Amino acid sequence: MTTKYKPGQSGNPRGRPKGIKDARTRWRKALDKHGDALVEKAVELALDGDAQALKLCIDRAIPAYRSAAEPVRFEMHGETLTDKANDILDAVSRGDIDPQTGRSLIDAIGSLVKVQEVDDIQRRLDALEAKGDQ
Repeated sequence: MTTKYKPGQSGNPRGRPKGIKDARTRWRKALDKHGDALVEKAVELALDGDAQALKLCIDRAIPAYRSAAEPVRFEMHGETLTDKANDILDAVSRGDIDPQTGRSLIDAIGSLVKVQEVDDIQRRLDALEAKGDQ
C-alpha cells in the first residue's frame, strides 16, 4: 500500500521545525568566531611535533594528488562506433593504453552515441512537423 502525500506535506510531520538550524550549522557558526585562532593553534601544535596537527595542516594546505593521463595515439579502424570501441579494447589488451584510459575513451564513445541519438530524434521530429505543415 502506497501512501500519497499532498504537495507541500512532509513525509515526517514531526520533523525538525522550520527555522531551527541543524547542529552542523550551529557548530560552523561557533567555529567561525575563532577560526583564525584555531588555525594558528593547529600550526603551532604541528610545529611543536604534534603528528595529528601536522597531518591536518598538510591535508588542508596541499590538495590531494590526482594522476593525469598522458595523451595517447593509436589507430582506430572500422566504420562503426562499435568497431572503434573494439579497437580500444584491443589496444588495452595489447598494453598500448592503460585500462583507465580505455574506459574513458569507451565512455566518451557512449556519450557520443547519446548525442547522435538526440540529433537523430530531432531530425525525425523536424521532418514529421514539416510534413504536417504541408
